[in-house]
Amino acid sequence: MPPGGRPTVRSRRLGSALRRYREDARLDQIQAGEYIAGSKAKISRIESGESSARPGDVRLLLELYGVEDEATRRGLEQLARDSNKRGWWLEQPRTLSPDFADLLAMETDATYIRSWQPVLVPGLLQTPEYSRLLLEAGAAPYSPSELDDIVATRQARKRAIAEDGAEFAAIIWEPALTAPMPDAEVHRAQLSHIQDMARQRNISVQVVPIRAWQAARMCAHFVMFSFGPEPAAEAVSLDTLGSTVILEGPDDLARHARVFETLRSAALTPSETMAFLGQVAEDIHDR
Repeated sequence: MPPGGRPTVRSRRLGSALRRYREDARLDQIQAGEYIAGSKAKISRIESGESSARPGDVRLLLELYGVEDEATRRGLEQLARDSNKRGWWLEQPRTLSPDFADLLAMETDATYIRSWQPVLVPGLLQTPEYSRLLLEAGAAPYSPSELDDIVATRQARKRAIAEDGAEFAAIIWEPALTAPMPDAEVHRAQLSHIQDMARQRNISVQVVPIRAWQAARMCAHFVMFSFGPEPAAEAVSLDTLGSTVILEGPDDLARHARVFETLRSAALTPSETMAFLGQVAEDIHDR
């Protein structure tokens, strides 16, 4: 059983992949269970993510299903090892919701992260001061210690896109960067920080200009994740006022991938974006 007695995003990813390979091999759960000296019920629990698969069982099942690609086999065996792995976020002083913990696990495991944000600076690009201003202006009341914990967790998340980390592509609508903020210095520092981050080899930032209204209104904010060597979308996360929603259905993934490519086409190039950020920072007046 995964930690907490509920399917985790890691166990669901593993189970979904194993189910897909089994179906491609035209085998049923009874045949798969017999091959690993188990049962149909065991395979069902693994494929639903309700039970953690052992790496040895994963190796045998991939052998049965005829999966020969070594990178795929190693990746799924590692995912089985990581299903019960204690994440860094569990060491944080503040208890996190299971949905948010799933989001952090996806950020940690991802090879590609693509973010569309029409209202705010994406969390992975926020400075501590910007995060604090947002939290102080939000609907939920936090004590000073809670604010410190939340800001610290948000900063710790940046390890996912540290140099040589996941490939991160952020697309931001212009008003999220140009709208006045209560503190001009925090505003300027945030824009400068985005420029610094965008200089990393694995990070690209593009701004959708305000004139591209039609593209920007296609969809609310979302983050798309890929976990293998190719950037094909494997999960999408959406934040609501009180929770994080994770979409994994093929139709949902395809729709969000199309929207992201439309936004990328409507956006300034990365080099144009760097110049735009510099100009916005110069135009900010102390308030």
